[in-house]
Amino acid sequence: MMNNTATSYVIQLFAVAGVLMAVHYYIFVNFFDDMELYLPIWSIYAFNAAMVLAVFGIVWYQVSKGSTKAYQIFLSLTGVKMLLSIVFLLPIFMGKSEHPQAEVINFFLPYFCFLAFEIVALNKFLQKQ
Repeated sequence: MMNNTATSYVIQLFAVAGVLMAVHYYIFVNFFDDMELYLPIWSIYAFNAAMVLAVFGIVWYQVSKGSTKAYQIFLSLTGVKMLLSIVFLLPIFMGKSEHPQAEVINFFLPYFCFLAFEIVALNKFLQKQ
């Protein structure tokens, strides 16, 4: 059951990431094509997907070991994920981008979409346990 759940989660994550990235890329190319980005759109989605996958993997592992503190683990990992996001955006904050506001918006819109997916999917997973 756990392997089936993990496989399903990964497939859903990649499907959501693919659709979000396609929509994001379409909007960017059609409305903001003249803007040069320091952080490519694909790197933003790769970072967010990797973070969501890591959080799920750690929570899944802890639950499989019998931990009853899945929500506390999730909250702690979300804090770590926020810190890593700041590190990921550090070049933008240090002035490497010509459009820092657009770069930050480009990052945080997908970040919150991934966070919403993560909360809903982990909640479903934990309710089954």
